[in-house]
Amino acid sequence: MVVKQLNQVKTGTVTLPVFTLESGIQLKDVTLAYEWAGPEVGDPILVCHALTGNQHTVGTEEEPGWWRGLINYSGYVDLYEQPVITFNVLGGCNGSTGPLSINPASDQPYRTELPFISVRDMVKAQKEALNILGIQKLKGVIGGSLGGMQALEWAVTFPEMVEKLIVMAATSSLSDYGMSYNAIARKAIMDDPNWNEGNYTDHSFPTSGLSLARMIGMITYRSDQLFNQRFHREKKDEWGTKHKEVAYQVESYLLYQGDKFTKRFDPNSYLYLLKAMDNHDIEAGRNTLEKTLSSFQKEVYLISYKGDLLYPPADMERLAEAWEIAGAQVNYKEVDTIFGHDGFLTEFDKWGAFVHEALKEKRPVN
Repeated sequence: MVVKQLNQVKTGTVTLPVFTLESGIQLKDVTLAYEWAGPEVGDPILVCHALTGNQHTVGTEEEPGWWRGLINYSGYVDLYEQPVITFNVLGGCNGSTGPLSINPASDQPYRTELPFISVRDMVKAQKEALNILGIQKLKGVIGGSLGGMQALEWAVTFPEMVEKLIVMAATSSLSDYGMSYNAIARKAIMDDPNWNEGNYTDHSFPTSGLSLARMIGMITYRSDQLFNQRFHREKKDEWGTKHKEVAYQVESYLLYQGDKFTKRFDPNSYLYLLKAMDNHDIEAGRNTLEKTLSSFQKEVYLISYKGDLLYPPADMERLAEAWEIAGAQVNYKEVDTIFGHDGFLTEFDKWGAFVHEALKEKRPVN
């Protein structure tokens, strides 16, 4: 285990000598990179990150983490009082074992030789890493989108370890509509000649395919209302000069987001994580939804976001109803936002207090 100090935030790695995937395949020397923020003692909150997130939830003053608006000193999740730990997911590209990692059997990067990873594998790896770190109890598990799917899996797989659950913008499985966008994104990457069956290099990188995949994702993460209000058909350049022109600001925005993404994410890792999202279903191999959920009859907090195309509020409300029938203490909130699915990454003033209240210690009634 390697640990270093970064402005009141610790980062480190945990190595699992042998790890068995849900498929039965064994991996050796599996690494999980993590961030620990807040007090060094106490039962932590485990944060599970979304598709293109990483372990840097809080980050530093120089490089703030992706959820610093929610989790901070004196924040909605108060780091003066509450330790928080985040792992980069198995299959990721920010320090945890993934396609870029060296395969001990060949001494070469796994690339597409890495076995497929499931959400259950991600959660099991986190559990084993926590065991190594000496953590037996979690004050709560919290996550949005793919992170929310992990949080749901935590609740039904290791209910004895989790005190409270907070799930945002996620349901028990991804809809066919959501999988459709993932299929397009995968095709965009794999049809790029530079992908080369996953054997690309820094000098021959599937930039176009990965950029297009990100552009597709950006459309699903935001609402039509947000796009229309932000851009208003505003012109960027002259229209009608050539097909490659960038005539409207909305085009420029999407192209910029796609290009920026290619500088920080690995295409193969993106493919693996999309497959994990498609495959995940907490009922699979278990029982009916209600019976599966009944293994966790504690406090559950579910937050949906208006205009979310991938995990619509109506679907999350049905999940809340099923969990209440299953015996949990369910609290459900729909956030009025124009940010759609990405609502869990912004406008913290609209829903942060809900999370803050969820994490408060409940005093027994006399």
